Amino acid sequence: MASSKQLIAMIRSHAAGDDERFLAIVDHIAADARKAGHHRMADEIGTLVGSLRDEAGERRTASKPTLIAVPRGELASLVRASYSEIRLSDVVLAEEVEIRLRRIVREHRERGLLEEKGLMPRRKVLLSGPPGTGKSLTAAAIAGELGLPLFTVQLDGVITKFMGETAAKLRIVFDAMQGARGVYFFDEVDALATRRGAENDIGEARRMLNSFLQFLDEDSSGSLILAATNHQELLDRAIFRRFEATVRYDLPPPDHVRRILAQRLLQFELADVSWSEISAAAKGLSQADIVAAADDAARDAVLECGGNLDSATLLRAIRERRLQNG
Repeated sequence: MASSKQLIAMIRSHAAGDDERFLAIVDHIAADARKAGHHRMADEIGTLVGSLRDEAGERRTASKPTLIAVPRGELASLVRASYSEIRLSDVVLAEEVEIRLRRIVREHRERGLLEEKGLMPRRKVLLSGPPGTGKSLTAAAIAGELGLPLFTVQLDGVITKFMGETAAKLRIVFDAMQGARGVYFFDEVDALATRRGAENDIGEARRMLNSFLQFLDEDSSGSLILAATNHQELLDRAIFRRFEATVRYDLPPPDHVRRILAQRLLQFELADVSWSEISAAAKGLSQADIVAAADDAARDAVLECGGNLDSATLLRAIRERRLQNG
């Protein structure tokens, strides 16, 4: 029989629309049934899982928007287009951050109501915080929530050493925002917007920053512009006036460590995990590090521990991840 933890995990994954995790838990229940000698029950569950996987695949295919804005020509080297299946519920966020992001999403979903009163949704949002804290995931989640394509700007293609060429490439990106509504994500935007007067400031860097500020000022498209930085202190102060909201991300506190791991390890029984010990060991790690450690521990649990995940396995994965980061 399914345990209470498995049932709760199934309900959570179903509510989140996560078909893969839901079916992974069902697979685990079938395996437990087979171990207990309930072969007929295991076979029936296996048959149902096969049908459900086929239906889930059909739903994903049917619900996925048609990519009508594939970048072409020079634009193809400047942005990477994708459609995201990630939602805000898939990202563990501080309560205040999640509230602010959901408010922005709602503004875009109900933009018609705002426009009736002469208002517009906020379209330019700066995400700031240490690496691996969920900024890139947030961009994908907002695109997924709104059903819009995610256009990730490839700064290595935009920024060049030739005078005036960076501005020309930026103009191509901003012109695309007018013709293809989507979420445009500038990751590590400090590469474009380092403060003027910095020690390494050169003429071309100033021209690049001024062009970026000008394009932000002139943009009147229906697209949503997200920019992320790991080093807010490096940004020119003028950049903050161009963004209508700044969202700050921090390293996950102890209660978030548990949420991140529990969400990532839905298919495992975690009742006996020592969360206080795990949270203490993960202090100072980013969300991305904790997710990676969860995946490492899951592999070890399946291959070395008969599918049982305990505190020792998790602690080892977390410590190895910390060592890997130096």
